[in-house]
Amino acid sequence: MRTPARWARAEWGPLYAALREPLRRRGPVAVPLTVAAVGLTAFLQYLQNQSWGYELVQNLGAVRADDPLWSALLRTPLSLFVPALDLPVWGALAQILVVFGIAELCLGWWRTLTIAYVATLAGTLYARLGITLGAHAPFGLPWTDGQVVDTGPSAAVVGLAVFVSWRFGAYATAGAVTLAMVVEVLLKENLAGKEHLAALTAVGLLCLLAAARHRGATLSRRAGRARGQRWPGRRAGRGSGLPPIQS
Repeated sequence: MRTPARWARAEWGPLYAALREPLRRRGPVAVPLTVAAVGLTAFLQYLQNQSWGYELVQNLGAVRADDPLWSALLRTPLSLFVPALDLPVWGALAQILVVFGIAELCLGWWRTLTIAYVATLAGTLYARLGITLGAHAPFGLPWTDGQVVDTGPSAAVVGLAVFVSWRFGAYATAGAVTLAMVVEVLLKENLAGKEHLAALTAVGLLCLLAAARHRGATLSRRAGRARGQRWPGRRAGRGSGLPPIQS
């Protein structure tokens, strides 16, 4: 049992440490975005199951690839919180509660929301590209997918899970999520599965940008320390750095 426990500590230890303190000190108050997202998703689910509310939710948050681009872009933010009608709502609520909650504790609410929207938008834009390519292209989609209602948090959840895992060194977890999305497309080639891959691609680019930025900052700090060690007198404001003359 020692080896699995050691592996679990190495894989999830940094992530657990990042989660423990804010959650212990503040409790649910530490995740206001997650609480609001769960509440909004539950409300929209109730609303779209009412005869008087279905059309309203569709007009505000239902995205289709055949819609005008400006309309799809306006609806995309709310579409993230509109549960798919053909799936149980508890799945969407559980995904938001767990993945959004972990991401918000580790990254903060605004980074969590930004990554979630980048992943969702990537899937939305991919659907248009895939239909343009056509069903016979390697990454194409049949024209019938243009009328599929594209809502739900799944693309955002996948993107956040991979980004947080990468950020805190849980590389096996990030690889497992990515592999699961690839297997999903191989077993059931549909719009949702391919949108998940598009979301992973977008989040992968964010990871590369974050890594390049971190590397640049690290090199800059090292260069600053090297200059300070080479010219200690200048750093201390002592001219040439030679010891003072004593009489």
